[in-house]
Amino acid sequence: MLFTERDYYEDVVAMLNARGVNLEDIGELVLFGQKAIIPNLTMADAVDSVQHVLHKTEVQDAVMTGLAIDDLAEARQLPQPLQGRIDRDHGTYGIDEQLVMSILGVYGTISWTNFGYIDRLKPGIVGRLNDEQHAGGRVNTFIDDIVSAIAAAAQARIAHD
Repeated sequence: MLFTERDYYEDVVAMLNARGVNLEDIGELVLFGQKAIIPNLTMADAVDSVQHVLHKTEVQDAVMTGLAIDDLAEARQLPQPLQGRIDRDHGTYGIDEQLVMSILGVYGTISWTNFGYIDRLKPGIVGRLNDEQHAGGRVNTFIDDIVSAIAAAAQARIAHD
């Protein structure tokens, strides 16, 4: 029997858009991380790499899972004390980073370094998502790391080419 996996690319892009993230936002992170290495990299190249990353099943599964947890936390549907830890993006809660390792693993160790750089500096959309959470508007515990990991993987994909 032949098993064919459905591509959830359109679903994942719609889920990201529903939470205020578009492909160009992630493309800006790719450009941010690569500008010193590949100065002639265009937004079109960056977005193309992001799209390739988002077509990977492992990436799609991580995005759908993480965004669902953020949505459930925002709707106050998680049991305590988990609800409170995710609401606050508690400093010792590391499952959000563990989840994105499945994204980073697709493109190797260079993506881990890229992720750490983005996660530490919080440029662009990542900073906005982080600020939204700390202002009490949204639960963005997973999405900020997901977006950072997608950008990091897209950077690694470019580096591999």
